[in-house]
Amino acid sequence: MARTTEIKRPHRSRTRHTGTAFIGAALSAALMLAACGDGVTSTTTSGSGAPPTAPASARVDQAKPAFSNPTRITNPLFPIGALTQVVQLGTDEGQELRAEITLLPDRRTIEWDGRQIEAVVSQFIAYKDATVAEVATDYFAQADDGAVWYLGEDVTNYEDGVVANHDGTWLAGKDGPAGMIMPASPQPGDVYRPENIPGFVFEEVTVKSTRTVDGPRGQVPGAIAIQELLMDGTLEDKVFAPGYGEFEARVTDKELLTLALAVPVDAKGGGVPVELAALATGAADIFRLAPSRDFDALSATVAGMTAAWDSHARTGPPALLATHMGDSLGALSAAVKAQKPDDVRQASVAVARAGLDLQLQFTSPADTDLARIEVWARKLIADAAANDTGGVRGNMVIVDATWDRVDHAVEAPGRADVETARAELRSAVEAGDMAATSSAAEKLRQVVAGARLSS
Repeated sequence: MARTTEIKRPHRSRTRHTGTAFIGAALSAALMLAACGDGVTSTTTSGSGAPPTAPASARVDQAKPAFSNPTRITNPLFPIGALTQVVQLGTDEGQELRAEITLLPDRRTIEWDGRQIEAVVSQFIAYKDATVAEVATDYFAQADDGAVWYLGEDVTNYEDGVVANHDGTWLAGKDGPAGMIMPASPQPGDVYRPENIPGFVFEEVTVKSTRTVDGPRGQVPGAIAIQELLMDGTLEDKVFAPGYGEFEARVTDKELLTLALAVPVDAKGGGVPVELAALATGAADIFRLAPSRDFDALSATVAGMTAAWDSHARTGPPALLATHMGDSLGALSAAVKAQKPDDVRQASVAVARAGLDLQLQFTSPADTDLARIEVWARKLIADAAANDTGGVRGNMVIVDATWDRVDHAVEAPGRADVETARAELRSAVEAGDMAATSSAAEKLRQVVAGARLSS
């Protein structure tokens, strides 16, 4: 693993590769490129220290794919073109993991094997304990036979809100071949390579079984369980489910990332329920009231929020999101009882974020993302008050990345106002001026709250 602070990818390797310097000598010798150009490659194994790769006869990614309509991705086990946003939640030895995967309106043309292939573009944001770990842009295309191919990714890894490296970045045609990330009809025993540039990026997948999984809305039949062999020899177990794509990823018993919600597959009509609206209003009120130290008023607000949640919980919300909200409300109640205003503010932000995940069932990702930016502006204010430089810088990264996926949907006047407020905030953050950061974050919060989406 390149960095122990890194979150794991939801749709691919759960380690971030750093090139040949990262690989042990035996594995470097074992993964020999048969052809290091544009095309489908195969590798052989040798050396006693190397993890075994499958024989070429077992692999289903050997034929040269044809791409007539590559952005029409219909593969049910990797429906990246149909899912507008996915939220995954998990833990790693007690630390909270989170990933957001969002379909972008962009397309990117990638030249591979002498062909111009138009690719679907997806944004991935990874968090560890509410701190940004990675922001990446990924490129996918579906071949004519229904298999989905991975054409590369642009990766930025962060530590304490600062760019640490771009490890894991690669592009088909420039760095090597594309990789099959999901066969058209995977069967137990099938082998394929989502990343196939040995010595740089490499994964080999073996399909183990089919199964039924418990999804956010009930049982989902037709899922596949796979095992990934990573470039460092690590084995990871994953599950992919129809309509959802990657559903679960596990390396150890202490490290698990699971799909919590995907839209539109888990979307519900009827508008945001009044109970969730009450939770959002209560979280905002508590953030505003906490510095006053009026703990009677804060306690009363928490009691009202708890009652609202108890009522909504009886409607059967997605299980992981319900657990997250329950835990977040419990932490908020504890902070109020301890009469610690700074902790109260941070806990109110966590409740607001959990509430927005639940609201995603009832609103568009664009609506949710605008609200997320406003909530992250609150966290900027709280972290600036705590003089948390790393937290402030990381929050700025999240604000920018979230804005990148929603700016196209915001009406022009409001978009310009947000851009101006965001630039002012970034200048304050980069200068390390916490007072100016707090002031600019409040301005951004107000501007975003007033922005409107295009009809």
